[in-house]
Amino acid sequence: MTKPRTAVYYFPNYHVDERNEAIHGKGWTEWELMKHATPRFPGHDQPKVPLWGFEDEADPAVMSRKIDAAADHGVDAFIFDWYWYDGPYLERCLNEGFLKSGNDRLEFALMWANHDWENFHPGGRKRPYPVDFYWTTTYGSVGYVWDYLIEHYFTHPQYMRVKGMPYFSIYATNRFIIQMGGVEKCKEVLELLQEKARAAGLPGVYLNGMWWDNMDQSPSSVCPQRDWVEKIGFHCYTSYNIPLYRFPADQFPFVDYDEAYEIYYKMRDIAINGLPAVYYPVVTMGWDSSPRTIQSEVYELGSYPYRAVMEPTPEKFGNKIAEAVQVMKDWPEEDRILFINAWNEWTEGSYLEPDVKHGYGFLEALKKALYS
Repeated sequence: MTKPRTAVYYFPNYHVDERNEAIHGKGWTEWELMKHATPRFPGHDQPKVPLWGFEDEADPAVMSRKIDAAADHGVDAFIFDWYWYDGPYLERCLNEGFLKSGNDRLEFALMWANHDWENFHPGGRKRPYPVDFYWTTTYGSVGYVWDYLIEHYFTHPQYMRVKGMPYFSIYATNRFIIQMGGVEKCKEVLELLQEKARAAGLPGVYLNGMWWDNMDQSPSSVCPQRDWVEKIGFHCYTSYNIPLYRFPADQFPFVDYDEAYEIYYKMRDIAINGLPAVYYPVVTMGWDSSPRTIQSEVYELGSYPYRAVMEPTPEKFGNKIAEAVQVMKDWPEEDRILFINAWNEWTEGSYLEPDVKHGYGFLEALKKALYS
């Protein structure tokens, strides 16, 4: 059995961006949160220190090393979180790092992270009301966004394709449908994307909707999930990570790794068996959003980022990869795609990049599980 195509989410906030500098000061990146992270309760494993140091991901040489490490251990693509707030945000990592690295061992694709950018850098336990937003996702001229994506990314030879089409994911699918004006308007907007893609010589765009647990009966669902496929035009589903927010509060501050996955497996099975298009499994490395909190505050369960911590080990992570591979073993090869969160979500404790404690342990566990 060949290994599944393996795509890993990449969070590009570890390079200098002028919008960040305008708020946090010259040279700021999210590494600053990791540099100041501290243990928040007994047994808490912080600070987490990158083995390669606090590097600039927009440096092509730095990115080339990341690509080599990923490819050497079975990763096929980075899925970059992509932002648009009256224009692109956090793109230097992709444009100046990945695409100028000269290293073609990985494909890349985009997930439109169409959520508002909130102040968690760091964030306080008592969240302000209204919530302290820096920027809000804008859709005013979505046709221009489509043109931008097609010109800069979808037509690039390294862009990841599924069933011949460039893969593109929308993070907050329900939000996107609402912001577009409902099912019919959303259908028109995505039909426009397909028309523009075909005009650019592409066979279309392979659309992915991020699915959490908002089945048809959930109050959070704005329309039946069948509408996503049959009326709007999405081709597939996946999730960004496993639903840690549903873990029992009495387990705070630690989430049991295996128990958390049992909750996800129930959700995943519903998705695989009940959704009208393929659902790609996801494996979450770990979880610890405490670096995004004010370190002097009491750490208690609350709204994000004051959440329980899920500490992985290479062995447990490898077991989850192996389980996901088995779930897909009889699927058509073109549908066997595994997503992993994440390559470098350092401030959420979910990263494959080597750290001082484990070295390359998680990457080695990934490779072993993929190729066994």
